[in-house]
Amino acid sequence: MIPSPVRGAGPEAGARAFWLLLVALTGYLFYLLGPVLTPFLLALMIAYIFEKVVLKLAARGLSRSTAAGLVLLGIALATVAMVLILLPLLQQQLARITETMPRFFEWARTNVEPMIEHHLGLEVELDHLRAMVLEQLPSPQKIASWVLPSLTSGGLALVGFFVNLVLVPVVLFYFLRDWADMVTEIDHMLPRAQHATIAMLAREIDAVLGEFLRGQLAVMFVMAAFYAIALSLVGVEYAVAIGLLTGMITFIPYVGAVFGITLGTVVAVMQFQSLGPLLWVWGVFFVGQMVEGYVVVPKLVGDRIGLHPVVVIFALLAFGQLFGFFGVLLALPASAALLVWLRYLRGRYLASPLYQG
Repeated sequence: MIPSPVRGAGPEAGARAFWLLLVALTGYLFYLLGPVLTPFLLALMIAYIFEKVVLKLAARGLSRSTAAGLVLLGIALATVAMVLILLPLLQQQLARITETMPRFFEWARTNVEPMIEHHLGLEVELDHLRAMVLEQLPSPQKIASWVLPSLTSGGLALVGFFVNLVLVPVVLFYFLRDWADMVTEIDHMLPRAQHATIAMLAREIDAVLGEFLRGQLAVMFVMAAFYAIALSLVGVEYAVAIGLLTGMITFIPYVGAVFGITLGTVVAVMQFQSLGPLLWVWGVFFVGQMVEGYVVVPKLVGDRIGLHPVVVIFALLAFGQLFGFFGVLLALPASAALLVWLRYLRGRYLASPLYQG
């Protein structure tokens, strides 16, 4: 006797094939349009982070347009303030490095080189390293020689930069203003048969990604303030710039700490040229890592998110390699969605006859 086919298997298989094909085509389209989509995705992520602020302002009686404008103005003022703080400090730091590097190598040749040769038995040729480093130090003339060719041959890229500079705030305003309408429209377009499952997964993705992004943004500000204040108390020059740069990179696990320690060490060695202040600088970053890992991150981000640091690093590197800067922006949302999807599949598997036997 020939068994009858399972009723509904054909349409269900066809629906799965359709969704898989749609996901594959969407991913390929993202790959092709990555550079074009970058400002839109950047605006979308910023809108996602600050949508709750717009919602709270709207609850106080403001229109969403006014609330979106106020949030956009606050973001613009914070960005301009950061640029005005960082650029002069970085320029002064570059001039300081160019000025003190010869004296630093002379000090190292007098003090460090004999110590290494005496205790380790290694022959160090700092004169050769000094000549090589001083040759590569950027001067105003060398910077101009780098910039001018790019301005003449890369005019299209320069135009694209300014277009994105204007495009991102405009798109961000409309995303902030129309966020609720966009979510409602997407919800109406979902297939009714899978609506409950997709809505449940979307809520979980929103919980994971929203808590991670907003919490990580708060962590960046807290750690930037901590390092800036602590390094200022130690007496390190340009402590504000070092603190801000370190805080801005803390969203990449461990990379921000390594960057901060490296930059702080270089500045401290060139400024103090002694071991005592350098130990204080290392102590600041050691305490900062303890505060970040055991106090700030658990308090502001939480332990239930599930985005492991290794997953974050791998996602940033992998998506950046595939899609460039657009991929870096896409890495965390895609990782959060994949994490929720894998949890859903795990739950389905544990409830299936295949697992329960």
